[in-house]
Amino acid sequence: MLQSLTVWATRLKRDVVTLMFASRDPATPLPAKLLALATVAYALSPIDLIPDFIPVLGYLDDLIVIPLGVWLCLRLIPKAVLEDNREKAQTWLAANPVKPKSIFGLAAILVIWTLGVWWLWRWLAVGL
Repeated sequence: MLQSLTVWATRLKRDVVTLMFASRDPATPLPAKLLALATVAYALSPIDLIPDFIPVLGYLDDLIVIPLGVWLCLRLIPKAVLEDNREKAQTWLAANPVKPKSIFGLAAILVIWTLGVWWLWRWLAVGL
């Protein structure tokens, strides 16, 4: 079981990098590009929407959001584009073992948290 989880995680990592390349490919349809950009930004963001220190929920977002985004993107992107970008991803992963960071993902998560705190503050202020 541990071996199958390792294979799954390795494949997921490769697919996130594949989506990184596919989002820049002109042959990728626009809806797939936008979803791929959002998925990659979230996957590579240095912070999570739900922090990992929150029991259960902290890891569930990583186990559900990223694989779901990758799965949907893989369905929307044409097979030929995927194959070409998978080769690029494998070459890139072999040469760059360091995980990239997404500043866009970081900014998006910070905006979501800021809006959530503002909304909560407004809700509490009106309720008092």
